Amino acid sequence: MGSSRCLLMVTSVHHGNTARVAAAMAEVLDGEVAAPEAVPFTAISDARLVGFGSGVFYGRMHPALLAWLRGLPDARTPSTPAFIFSTSGLPFLAGLWHWPLRRLLIQKGFRLVGQFGCRGFDTWGPLWLVGGLNRQHPDDHDLDRARAFARRIDSGRDA
Repeated sequence: MGSSRCLLMVTSVHHGNTARVAAAMAEVLDGEVAAPEAVPFTAISDARLVGFGSGVFYGRMHPALLAWLRGLPDARTPSTPAFIFSTSGLPFLAGLWHWPLRRLLIQKGFRLVGQFGCRGFDTWGPLWLVGGLNRQHPDDHDLDRARAFARRIDSGRDA
């Protein structure tokens, strides 16, 4: 991966919600989408921008994404621009869901340039009994919002 590219690390497990959002952002950012376990730590130095995304599981970002970041050596000063994205049944709480990941990104020396959250089909716990929340999401409007977010952070306006 060259330095003109964006890397989007995503863990999308149950319904593919977050993978669809990552793909929409990657279109705009000329980005490469990969699972964290497939990305060597050295790939970060080659990226101009890195996105970290997952669905929300039990009020947290996916453990595989957090584990990858915990294994990354700490940096002394912020350098690589990064953003967070997620899908969840309750996206208005994205700031809360993102907080542990945000803190870890800053500790690891990333410069956070934005956060994005949108509705995703959610069948957690008893929700599957009623068919889940947000069955049709992310929809075209959500994906358009993800693309608009990607354009903003790529141009530096969302810093």
